[in-house]
Amino acid sequence: MSAEAMEEEGGGEGQPEVKRFAGKKLVLFIILPVLIVIGAIAGVFFSGILSKKEPPKEASAEEVPVQAKPAPRQTVFFDMPDLIVNLNTGTGTQRRTNFLKISVSLELENPGDIELVTQNMPRIIDNFQIYLRELRIDDLQGSAGLYRLREELLRRVNLAARPARVKDVLFKEMLVQ
Repeated sequence: MSAEAMEEEGGGEGQPEVKRFAGKKLVLFIILPVLIVIGAIAGVFFSGILSKKEPPKEASAEEVPVQAKPAPRQTVFFDMPDLIVNLNTGTGTQRRTNFLKISVSLELENPGDIELVTQNMPRIIDNFQIYLRELRIDDLQGSAGLYRLREELLRRVNLAARPARVKDVLFKEMLVQ
């Protein structure tokens, strides 16, 4: 065989075979390890291991600042004067006049609101009386009627005593006669 033929077959006796890295081998043995090393260095840097800050010292029991818990809001009850109103009896003069005596207490969210409620008491009583005079006995029947009455009184007192906030209207006494 000729020398050229031997070189083509790759079998030259004195010359070692020179191989190049193929595409997959290049990625596997060179680029992938370089990316892993760069990722490890970035992870160590961003984790803070290389930072020069001193670790926080453990505080003793005497040095720990105690955060005061906010005191829970104190509920305040404000007694309103008794109201006596005649109820709406509808049309006709032969019906008997019915009266409603109601005594309520207002549950205030803030003790400082007592002064605002006291200043607006004439407006609150006026709103209550206008509403109560239009009620019929049927409107006050059952727990649903009392619930509607409570919600309406609460809405009216909050509108009249604004910016004071009334949380609830509590019935102390309610008499229909």
